[in-house]
Amino acid sequence: MMHFRVGDPIVYHKPKSSFSPGPRARQVYPLERGEEYHYVVDKFWRVAEVNNDGTIDVITRTGKKHRLSTNDRNITRARLLGALLFRKRFPSVTEA
Repeated sequence: MMHFRVGDPIVYHKPKSSFSPGPRARQVYPLERGEEYHYVVDKFWRVAEVNNDGTIDVITRTGKKHRLSTNDRNITRARLLGALLFRKRFPSVTEA
C-alpha cells in the first residue's frame, strides 16, 4: 500500500475500450472479434484528500473528484522528471 500526502501528483493508468483509440492511447490491442480496441490512457491527477479507510480523493484537471483505493494497481506516483515534463497536465495546487 502506497502512502500519499495532499498535493501529491499521481498518474492513473485508466483502461478503456472503444472503436477508435485516441492519440494518447498506449498498450492498444484489438478485442476478441476485432471490432473494438482495448487500451490504456494516462490521467494526470493530484491528491486532494487522504482518508483513514485506505482511500484517497483525487482531483482532475477539469475539477472532477474521484475516490481511489491506495492499493489500486493503476496508480503510480509521479516521479520528479515526469512531474516536470507533464506539469501542465496536473491540476494546480490551488485547485486541489
